[in-house]
Amino acid sequence: MWMNALYIIIGVALVLWGADRLTDAASNLARRMRIPEIIIGLTIVAAGTSAPELFVSLMSALKGTADLAVGNVVGSNIFNSMLIVGCSAAVAPMVISPSTVRKDIPFAVGASVLLYLACLDGMDSPHLWGNEISRIDGLILLAGFVAFMVYTFYEARKSGQLKSSAEYEAERIEQENSGEEVLLPRFWPNVAWILVGLGCLIFGSDLFVDAAANIATRFGVKQSVIGLTIVAGGTSLPELATSIVAARKGQSSLAIGNALGSNVFNILLIIGLTAAIHPMHIVGITIIDLTAMLVSIGLVWMFAYTKYRVSRREGFVLIFGFLVYMAWLMYTL
Repeated sequence: MWMNALYIIIGVALVLWGADRLTDAASNLARRMRIPEIIIGLTIVAAGTSAPELFVSLMSALKGTADLAVGNVVGSNIFNSMLIVGCSAAVAPMVISPSTVRKDIPFAVGASVLLYLACLDGMDSPHLWGNEISRIDGLILLAGFVAFMVYTFYEARKSGQLKSSAEYEAERIEQENSGEEVLLPRFWPNVAWILVGLGCLIFGSDLFVDAAANIATRFGVKQSVIGLTIVAGGTSLPELATSIVAARKGQSSLAIGNALGSNVFNILLIIGLTAAIHPMHIVGITIIDLTAMLVSIGLVWMFAYTKYRVSRREGFVLIFGFLVYMAWLMYTL
């Protein structure tokens, strides 16, 4: 018990330090390569911080514990939308760009609806137990993920925010000829810090999840509840730490992009890939859990749509909603 508690502390420390390194390096890349921070948050950072969910969900499904895998993703998305966005807004009000409100958040909502429908597919009773997320469902989700990536970079390219490799090379040659400092040598140190940060995030999250799950199992908690709470919380630590650090540094685009991108990655890539490899039979996830996931991203969309920002007050509303959901889970144990 004491060793597990120590591992939890070490894991949290590694996650926080890794998130700080990752945020700085990703932000530097965004500025130096003139890529919008929202793109970095929706892709590179979101993919890296979703790695723990991918590992846990894939291994859980292969071991026949799909309730832990689905619970991990559903719980992580609730963490992302309510706790992470809520805490980030509580630290510093988050300014949301109109394009994010009109395009990026609806994509996250659409991914949540797709997962909802996949879980309800073939339902013949009020609960979800025994339903299956089939290989066809998984392939549909993966197709949605490909569409999301193509759309994200197409929009960035269309708006002139993302330059081609030829344009970067022309700029580098122009800098060399004019005697200006060339930005290319600084690219690799930032990439190295991103890798170091991701390594700490993944290793620290793994350490935290294993130790926390061991403690929870000793008290006889169901796997679905462990997936929705302990595992989801542990694998969402990278997103939480990265977004709070980004918000504290005034990089709200990176913070919201990380949370939204992770939601999309969790559903379309993680559930899609896992189900395509091994169909997932749902055991402990309920309609209420899926509805909470939809409501959480819906609230973020509603708050962002009103004034293109998530205020501190709205952040506390999201945190309160998260606590209510956790209280309900504990009540149903």
